[in-house]
Amino acid sequence: MSMKNKTARWSNSKHRWLALVGGISLLVWGLSGLMHIAMVLFGPQQAQFMPPTAQIELSGAKPIADTLSETGVLATSAVKTVAAPGGDALWQVTEEPMAARRYFKPSDGTEITDGDRAQAEFLARHFLDTDRAIVSATLQTDFDASYPWVNRLLPVWKLEFEGEDRLTAYVHTETSALAAVNNGTKETLQSLFRALHTWEWVPPGMEWLRVLVITLMVGSLFALAATGVMMLVTVRRRKRAPGAKGWHRAMSYILALPLIMFSASGVYHLVQSALVPPDSQLRMGEPVDLASGAWPVEQDWAAISAGRDIAAVSLVEGDGGRALYRVGLAPPRGAMGGGAHDHSASKKAEHEGQEHDHVASNAASPAPGDTPQTDAEIREARFAGIEPKGPAIYLDAQTGEVIEDGDRDIALAIARRFTEAPDEAVTGMELITRFSHEYDFRNKRLPVWRVDYAEPIKASVFVDTASGVLVDRVADWEKPERLIFSMIHKWNFLFPIGRLNLNLVVGGFVIALIVFMAILGLRMDWKNRRVRKRASGKATGQGAPMPDPAE
Repeated sequence: MSMKNKTARWSNSKHRWLALVGGISLLVWGLSGLMHIAMVLFGPQQAQFMPPTAQIELSGAKPIADTLSETGVLATSAVKTVAAPGGDALWQVTEEPMAARRYFKPSDGTEITDGDRAQAEFLARHFLDTDRAIVSATLQTDFDASYPWVNRLLPVWKLEFEGEDRLTAYVHTETSALAAVNNGTKETLQSLFRALHTWEWVPPGMEWLRVLVITLMVGSLFALAATGVMMLVTVRRRKRAPGAKGWHRAMSYILALPLIMFSASGVYHLVQSALVPPDSQLRMGEPVDLASGAWPVEQDWAAISAGRDIAAVSLVEGDGGRALYRVGLAPPRGAMGGGAHDHSASKKAEHEGQEHDHVASNAASPAPGDTPQTDAEIREARFAGIEPKGPAIYLDAQTGEVIEDGDRDIALAIARRFTEAPDEAVTGMELITRFSHEYDFRNKRLPVWRVDYAEPIKASVFVDTASGVLVDRVADWEKPERLIFSMIHKWNFLFPIGRLNLNLVVGGFVIALIVFMAILGLRMDWKNRRVRKRASGKATGQGAPMPDPAE
């Protein structure tokens, strides 16, 4: 017997043997995969993309250093201005990463009672454009089934709105972000996805069993597709077989490769996730005395703000622990960032001639584009990544002097603080202005700086200079899996057609896989088993059942 015939017989026998478990696996993971696509396409969507803005006016205001000192705030993780109802600005103070934020009026330092909850409600109403009553408000400090770890941000305010649809918003006040939005339908789909696709119902102590069973079942899909391809190559037919068998073979030429892509990348992702359990890498800095500066930014605010659209002011920790004011500038009118990376780690803006304003900015110039308005535009912007911030000016809180190359130096200082690695280990720095497979939309922050490290870190860290936060950390050995899962499992190589069309294409292929590979395949397997049973019955003299007219 020739090698071709041997291969054909072997692949045919193994393909038939794998049909039952492979078909069931395809139904389970194919249908649950469609649930995830349905959540993305039809889940509740925010009505506003950009966070609320405020006119920052600090001329004649009470110095924030005095406010913090008088209220007994000796050390903070973050201090910055945020937009408040009515277009005003408030100082937001973070003492502990998981505690509710405190809010003070810049004019006289008065503290807002229960300010964090009020801020969360204001942000939720802004993003969802609703005046519905809020029936419950809870500060959530842990992930759960309704707000899983993939959302990354904690703590969040869980706000439940009045209504039969059970609309629920999760608001992260530290970044003025709508971290997630759910309703009853999305929660049901999310629960089914976690139960059927990721099997998160398995007790933590039996994680090894979950990984083993899913690997065997999804691995059977890969084996089923591989043996099917071998049959397509080695078994040639002059004409298409009738019925389900003919359709199954014909569609195999189109669907075998997608099935291999989904199954192989899924197993790879599962195994790596088991080796390193997924968790949020978000870390805020240790509380430091950021209000010890002798020079208040309010003192020269008229000169600093002259001719500029200032979006925010924050106190951040610079190199050596010194306190700095970060004056964030709004993007140019009618322009938004996104779509490009700034590979120039030392690019500087031209110096201005005013006092305390020798400005040097490393932020990439925003690419022109309108603010997303429709549901489709907002959904696309959330996944593709749009930079809502402009460049920044850094001023020494002790002297008021401008810090040249401020953003890059601050990014390096933050990365050094969290990695404890020497600057000599840095192999590259890059300003990230859109999401990618290594820094995806779940992080919800743009722009951020990426700092690449060689030994002993061997990882890339992503830091937000606006609040001194470590946003994410990706080890070098994790990067290949992230690329494969993004491009092969999620099909992000189709990104030029847009997120909406990408999901429609992937959903179409999944449906085709279920119909032609699972349903028709299982039907063929059932018929083959009946034929073998009748043949076995004849061989033992037990007779055979009446023939099925459909066969």
